[in-house]
Order: sequence, then structure tokens, then C-alpha cells
Amino acid sequence: MPLSIIAHPHPTLRVCSRPIRRVDAQRRQLVAEMLDLMYEADGVGLAANQVNLPLRLFVANPTGSREEGEELVLLNPEIQFPKGNETAQEGCLSLPGLYGNVKRPKSVRVSAYDLSGNSIETEVDGFLARVIQHENDHLNGVLFFDRMSEESKRDINDQIQELEMDFRSKQETGGIASDEVLLEQLNQWYDKYC
Repeated sequence: MPLSIIAHPHPTLRVCSRPIRRVDAQRRQLVAEMLDLMYEADGVGLAANQVNLPLRLFVANPTGSREEGEELVLLNPEIQFPKGNETAQEGCLSLPGLYGNVKRPKSVRVSAYDLSGNSIETEVDGFLARVIQHENDHLNGVLFFDRMSEESKRDINDQIQELEMDFRSKQETGGIASDEVLLEQLNQWYDKYC
């Protein structure tokens, strides 16, 4: 089944992802499909949670263009040593059309692995640091509006509620399975692939 980006409030977006223990052809294909989806949606990052696979993996390219910048694939990332603070607008492919100001550390140290199993240790700042922190939050079940001030969040509450009502309406009409069924499908997937 082809991957697709899931929308808030899909329960997988709130699941804490599990570490990746091996990289095989299936994981490489997953990464290729995630990059394709990210570019098709005009995004700069995409976490595995957002395609209904709660694995500790995300892809990013801060330029948002396949022809420019550098594609990053980070497995089992950890963020440490935050420095400074900066507030900037963020959006999310799982919350289409929603944007809000989020305060984050200006620079962070990232430890992760690439698809070849090589260790990555680097310090990032600016927009790339923001993208990495945003995607890493997804792996922990955190959405960007969770990091917004209450005042800023009030500006997008109506849009969030609209997304939630649309999702729940689709569940009631059978277009989307119930949260319980969706989470049970995740557990079955874990048992089979992890």
C-alpha cells in the first residue's frame, strides 16, 4: 500500500516512536517514498509518524527542493545541548494550512545514524535546527502547536478544531477506522516488522 501523510488528530501522531534496529531494503524504500511525499507536499521535513509508521526516523531538506540543498535521513536521532532561543513561524504537513509562532533553541547538537549505519554528530543552527527539532518532536508524539504559547495557540484553535471535526466525521461515516482500530493496526505492524 502506498504511503500517505496522515492528518491531525490521527492517533499515530501522538505515539512515541520506537528505535530502528536494522536497515534493510524495506527501510530504504520507505525513506525514498517519504522523500517523494515530502517534495510533493512542498515540505521541508517528514517524520515516519506522519506516514503512520512510528519509527524513529525522519527525512528533511531545508530548501524543500529535490534539486537544491542536501537531503538528510536521520535514524534514531537525539537532540542535546540547546543554545539560545528564537521564535519563528512553523507549519506541518499533518496540519495543512496551519501556521504559528514557535519558540525553539537557536542551535542544537544532533546525534543520529544515516541509512548506512554511520554515526552522525553535528551542531546545527538557524532554520535547519528548527526543522530537525520539529521533526524530532513528531517522533515523540509532539506537534508544533503543543510548543506554542496559549495566546498564539488561540489564533489557530478554530482551524485545529475544524481538522478534528473533519477527521471524527470521517470516522463516524466509516471513511477512517476508529482510534482503537488504528492503534491495534499499529501494534500488529510492530509485531510483524519490528
